Amino acid sequence: MALTPRHPPLGVRRRRFVVERPLEEPDGFGGVLRRYVAGPVLWGALAPAGIVDRPEGGRTDTLPAYRITLRGRPGLDPTMRLAAGPRRFAIRAVTEPDGRGRDCICHVEELPRESAA
Repeated sequence: MALTPRHPPLGVRRRRFVVERPLEEPDGFGGVLRRYVAGPVLWGALAPAGIVDRPEGGRTDTLPAYRITLRGRPGLDPTMRLAAGPRRFAIRAVTEPDGRGRDCICHVEELPRESAA
């Protein structure tokens, strides 16, 4: 009996994600300002995948890592992020578990919430 990846049931994908695409504009000083604009809405499943240590500014931040399973969608890449309400997830890698393009798995890190001040 050959083992084939199971196609997850649609009922598992009950979280609403918004794809946020980066938009870069010159800042007038030789650099760029990056902001994210909302794109399509996708439904997916969120599953924990451990934690990741990221060195930043002389300290190490520990960020939660997740796997987000979505219906197959061409064009998702690590320059984008996914938003679920106030939570933001940086896409680190996108894979297809069965090679047919029916599903895609985004390996993401949850970004710290920005202060409203």
